[in-house]
Parts: sequence; C-alpha cells; structure tokens
Amino acid sequence: MKFSTEELFDGIRLGNKRLIAKAITLVESKKSEHRIQAEELLKKIMPFTGKSIRVGITGVPGAGKSTFIENFGRLAISNGKKVAVLAIDPSSAINKGSILGDKTRMEELAKEENAFIRPSPSSGFLGGVANTTFETMMICEAAGYDYILIETVGVGQSEVLVADITDVFLFLKIIGGGDELQGIKRGIMEMVDVIFINKVDADNLQKAKNTKLELKRALDFIPPKEKNWKIPVLLGSALNNEGLGEVFEKINEFIDLKKKTERFEEVRVQQAEKRFEYWVQEYILAMMKRDNSVEEAYIEHKKNASAMVSNPSTEAKLFVEKFLRDSRSEF
Repeated sequence: MKFSTEELFDGIRLGNKRLIAKAITLVESKKSEHRIQAEELLKKIMPFTGKSIRVGITGVPGAGKSTFIENFGRLAISNGKKVAVLAIDPSSAINKGSILGDKTRMEELAKEENAFIRPSPSSGFLGGVANTTFETMMICEAAGYDYILIETVGVGQSEVLVADITDVFLFLKIIGGGDELQGIKRGIMEMVDVIFINKVDADNLQKAKNTKLELKRALDFIPPKEKNWKIPVLLGSALNNEGLGEVFEKINEFIDLKKKTERFEEVRVQQAEKRFEYWVQEYILAMMKRDNSVEEAYIEHKKNASAMVSNPSTEAKLFVEKFLRDSRSEF
C-alpha cells in the first residue's frame, strides 16, 4: 500500500512506528518518483527537527556496540527519554541488504514503547554510515525521539565521517593483548568526545586502568576538539550495566557545554552545509549517468587516468570542464 505524503507526515508526528519505518524506506529509495515524494516529506517535517541529541557510537567489531546501545537506550528511557537507534550494517555484496541484523540483537530494547530501532544497509557508503542516515535522523527527530543513537559499521579511519552528522562521538574500546593503543587511528582520536572502555571486570580491572592512563596520555598530544572539554575516559561493562550512568551524564554535560559556548548550533550549521555539498555531488553524478555521451567521456578520461596517460587530477578537470560546457550548450 502506498501512503501519501500527508499520511506519512501525520504518522511521523503521532509516533506511529510502522509509518516512521515506511517514511525511512521512502527516503532510502533511489527511484526517481520516491525521491520526489521523499523531498516533499522532508520539507514538511523540517520545522519539527533538530531537537534531539545525536550520538555516534563507534568501535572495532566485538567492542560490544549493540549491547552498549541496548542498555544505554534502556537507561535513557528510564530517565523519561525516547530513543531511536539507527544501526548501520555492512551491506551484503550479493543483495545489498543488511547482514548483521542489529534489531535481533537488541531484543529487550525493541520491546520498549519509547524505542525505535532501524537497521539500515551501508550500501558500500564510506564513513560507516548509510548515505541517507542524516535524512533518516530527521524523520526520527520529527517523531519526537530525544536521543538518536547511530551504531556505525566499524570500518576504520573513514568512519570519522560519522562525526559530521552527530553532536557527540563516543568511542568504545576493549582491552586486547599487546599495545593497547594499537589500531586506534589518530583521525578517530581527533574526533572523539567520550571514550568508554567496555567489558571491564574484576579479572582485567588493572589492565583497564592501565589502558585508561595510556589513552589519557595519547589525548594530551591531540589538540582539543572543543575548548574547555577534557575528553573523559570511562570504565565499565555494558553487559552488566556498569558505568553507563556516567556515560549518560558525560554526554549531557558535553551537550550543555556546547550550548553554553554556542558551538552546538554552529556545528549543526556546518553539518547541514556538508550534507548540501554531498547531495550536490550525488545529483551531478546522477545527471552524468543519464547522459550517454557524458558517460562515454567519463569512461575515456577514467581510462586515461588509470593508464597514467596523464595526471588523474588533470583528467578529472578535463572531464568536468567538458561536462559543464556540454550542459551550458543545452540552454
């Protein structure tokens, strides 16, 4: 059954989870008729967006992201908040769908009336987020969710892009063998706002404390992302609900600081501008693919670049100039 823009809008505002899910599916669709309706819907909900706290949660596979999100979400709900989870799964190379099934790994949270969980395939998009995550987040905000928790794929250095759509960037760390800082990219450390060392118990408590000291020393050599904010390194166990209350407090403390210094809105504006730039590139590429002659030129210049006939940047410049020249000649 196809729903009208008005029906989807009313469903979102009333918190109807079925219609929220339908709206997200619409926004994720690449069909031209769906894109037109999605744009209408997004324009209609805009006045009701922007009031949530957007939290990006990253960490290597096995760091316990899903368990953390489930129990952190339940904690937030117990504090009178509504929580939406956007669990970004790596896409299957065969059918492009999600392969981890995060919703099935958050059974208790999924039962909560004030929780909404949406697993979405990353579809190969770099940055550990799906390309429509920002728009999906706006739908959840319009539905009245106070916290939007984004679980990322955990794909490495490019995952820092998640910071471009969130207010707080939380890094989950686990204690491993050897160098505790091994594998932590400087890029992630420059973007992080809160660090939580997960899976801490009596047996590894001393190791966890040593890891905390090493992380704090490493952070001393990185310029602060926000003035007057010393990145907290917290210890706990998401599975046993230990340390989550402190994480909740630190996140809210960080948001309060950003609002007092007027950085909160400033960063939100920058994020919207980056989304604008992203979609400009997407629409230009879509236009190119619809034009056979432009696509042929694209392939030709790409071959020249790959064969090192000339500098790749030179070939890119020649192609873009040709595309713009051909576009102008049509008017």
